[in-house]
Amino acid sequence: MSENDIARIVVDVALHIHKETGPGLLESVYEVILADELERRGLSVHRQVPIPIKYKGRVLGEGFRADLIIDEKVIIELKSIEHVKDVHKKQLLTYLKLSGRKLGLLINFGESLIKNGITRVVNGL
Repeated sequence: MSENDIARIVVDVALHIHKETGPGLLESVYEVILADELERRGLSVHRQVPIPIKYKGRVLGEGFRADLIIDEKVIIELKSIEHVKDVHKKQLLTYLKLSGRKLGLLINFGESLIKNGITRVVNGL
């Protein structure tokens, strides 16, 4: 399954979750629900995955944690805030670069209209 196929499924599931729960829950709650729903659709989901810092050919330990990695291809960064800022998009792009992945989705469940809270971030896709 391609990154784009995975992203379509994730977006569909996020829309359904937001419709069911609405905005305002903690990010960790959305993470658990989203992971469960994606696994029910047959996707491999890993939560809170350490992303090591790589610098000058050396691995310098754990730098960050990706909220979700789907089928080892797509990183999902979740938020439950009023507005996403550019720094959140840059954070996801950094995760993609450090992990060598090509596609990430920044999903802000805090938006009143979830479609306004989904941002696609690419790294050479």
